[in-house]
Amino acid sequence: MSADDIMTPVLTIDGPGGAGKGTVSSLVAERQGWHLLDSGALYRLTAYAAGKHGVALDDEAGLARVAETLDVAFPVEGGTVQTLLEGEDVSRAIRTEQAGERASRVAAVPAVREALLKRQRDFGKPPGLVADGRDMGTVVFPDAGLKIFLTASASERARRRYAQLQQAGVDANLSSLLQEIQARDARDTQRSVAPLKPADDAVTLDTTRLSIPEVVEQLTELLAQRGMASGA
Repeated sequence: MSADDIMTPVLTIDGPGGAGKGTVSSLVAERQGWHLLDSGALYRLTAYAAGKHGVALDDEAGLARVAETLDVAFPVEGGTVQTLLEGEDVSRAIRTEQAGERASRVAAVPAVREALLKRQRDFGKPPGLVADGRDMGTVVFPDAGLKIFLTASASERARRRYAQLQQAGVDANLSSLLQEIQARDARDTQRSVAPLKPADDAVTLDTTRLSIPEVVEQLTELLAQRGMASGA
């Protein structure tokens, strides 16, 4: 581990889908002027690339090879982060419910998690990192200065996802979304490798009745209390 690794402040934000991790992470990273790691995107990209190249989701060795050779980039244009796979903008394609379900299955494969571990840790560079995912505080950055576990009720998370899809003009069924979220929660929490759970030293924050700005403010205050905030 280098001196930069030791000195670089890291905030991990873990939790189930729909808890607000992605939005909160990007806003906190922007406010702090830190790097952002959307670890979920790497699993979604692995699943997407596997489909693109004809690799079955039960082919563990094939999935690991896909993960090791991912050609990805996250350029920012006009304040919006793009997700490029082999030069193609797949930002929207990897955010569908089907893509999320496939990513959850891929994330349960030990060989894939091992292949992506070093790639994720490489994001921890100065001036700081906000790492968004499901095992950031427990596995990828166990020594992070501040670990957050964001959660919300399954019904609230389904409602949020439904609203997002409606706003995007995508037809959706609230009951089906709730069932998908509950099934994914069960799979993520019960998998044998890196199950979804709070780190022992994580601060758990229930966002069911909190707005995004309220959550961002709370995290900013926690960073300041630990001397991690920019300018602290």
